[in-house]
Amino acid sequence: MSKPRRHMPSISAVILILSLSLSSTLSVIHNQEPQVNEESDPISRFRNYLRINTAHPAPDYAAAVNYLTAFAATIPSLQIRTLYFTTPDKPLLLITWPGSNPSLPAVLFNSHLDSVPAEPSKWLHYPFAAHLSDDGKIYARGAQDDKCIGVQYLEAIKELKSKLDYTPLRTVHISYVPDEEVGGFDGMAKFVESKEFKELNVGFVLDEGQASVNDEFRVFYADRSPWNLVIKATGVPGHGSRMYDNSAMENLMKSVEVIMKFRENNFDLVKAGWAANSEVISVNPVFLKAGIPSPSGFFMNMQPSEVEAGFDVRLPPTVDPDLMRRRIAGEWAPAWRNLTYEITEKGPLRDYMGRPLVTATNDSNPWWTIFKQAIEAAGGKLAKPEILSSTTDARFMRQMGIPTLGFSPMKNTPILLHDHNEFLKDSVYLNGIKVYEHVIRLLSSFDGATVSETK
Repeated sequence: MSKPRRHMPSISAVILILSLSLSSTLSVIHNQEPQVNEESDPISRFRNYLRINTAHPAPDYAAAVNYLTAFAATIPSLQIRTLYFTTPDKPLLLITWPGSNPSLPAVLFNSHLDSVPAEPSKWLHYPFAAHLSDDGKIYARGAQDDKCIGVQYLEAIKELKSKLDYTPLRTVHISYVPDEEVGGFDGMAKFVESKEFKELNVGFVLDEGQASVNDEFRVFYADRSPWNLVIKATGVPGHGSRMYDNSAMENLMKSVEVIMKFRENNFDLVKAGWAANSEVISVNPVFLKAGIPSPSGFFMNMQPSEVEAGFDVRLPPTVDPDLMRRRIAGEWAPAWRNLTYEITEKGPLRDYMGRPLVTATNDSNPWWTIFKQAIEAAGGKLAKPEILSSTTDARFMRQMGIPTLGFSPMKNTPILLHDHNEFLKDSVYLNGIKVYEHVIRLLSSFDGATVSETK
């Protein structure tokens, strides 16, 4: 009897097995929680932090907090606390560097843990691999917004302690908060209302800023306040062939025309160079809901009885919100034209004393003077202070009456927050650490009258 023949696996089967094995390995690499190596360099630590996926809708806050906690634990004298104000899956990390005079108001440096989603298919490199290109670009979601500053704070303190053996006069706090990208209501908004925050005795805050495309650092003294405006129109339904007054669509389109004219007038100021984009009221249509659905789309011979439109509205702090509400009620959505509206205000508009949410950037604010000196000491130059077009957690500190500036030391860098292929060059990141060394040292040594620098 002949022996049975042994069948060799086909080449395609071998390739398939290898492919599955490689895919599994990459998956493990991407999901493995990075570890802090005390001997690793700042770029490696930054890339490890970027590899932690804290993008919505399911940010891994626990892994991020564990990583930052492990790094902070390698720096002597730092006190570490994890706080919870809502649910166990939304931790807030607070790191404290005690000052020699704790009676003085403290300095707080803030960073958010979360990031916006990323679409891997539209990136040159996987957005949570923190790929370092040959020309020094670190590609990752959060590279600019704003995981860079979160690690730079700690790196700067590490340098101040190891090289200068510096002890701050004022206590320095670093907060890492959840949910900034979705409004901050379960993060910084809860934190500033807590007894833990009040016990910090915060006198000044630095929060995130944005990249600068030129050689000057950008700094922000206010945010625009976001409103979500939905206008609904009603009217008598009718056949598509009929022409009659006060249909729902006609009523809404009249409002859209008025709103878009208002938008055009404000945008013209920006185009002419008379105002920055962040200094005007921006209005942008974001959805239109109308029509009677049919199996193939919409019934084209029916005029609907209800339609609505949504608008993203952003108000600079120089605008009186009451005047804006009256404009909406009287011009954009008048009741006599069968229109109703709803405004959802996404955050505070005034501080606890009824003042605009603005931080002074002149000699009336000694913190501004010290901050400016620190940037100059680092060899940098500040651009003209700006209102931020969008919104950050800084508004919640300003609401408490605490002077707060938005700043991220990224110059000669394209603005890529929330964009595909977000990156930060390694040289820009390392320079940012040096900048924060000066900023942290001068702010924390401010005695209320003079600045005592450690040479």
